[in-house]
Amino acid sequence: MTLSELPLHRAAIVKAVVENQPGDGIARRLRELGFVPGEEVSLVARGPIGGEPVLIQVGYTRFALRLSEAARVQVEVAA
Repeated sequence: MTLSELPLHRAAIVKAVVENQPGDGIARRLRELGFVPGEEVSLVARGPIGGEPVLIQVGYTRFALRLSEAARVQVEVAA
């Protein structure tokens, strides 16, 4: 499952950030922001137009991401 597919208010664990091409700057930036394997994340809110952007919480920090960016983060729903 990807972060863009995660239901609202569900916790998940980051499995990987997918690179669309070698040296992908967006994937690198997502990892720098804390989207690293083993980190807990949750989908806090969706935007009003087409569900974009999505508000993601990592630790105590919240980020607004485009759906295309959130789709690069593979997650597993926390038990």
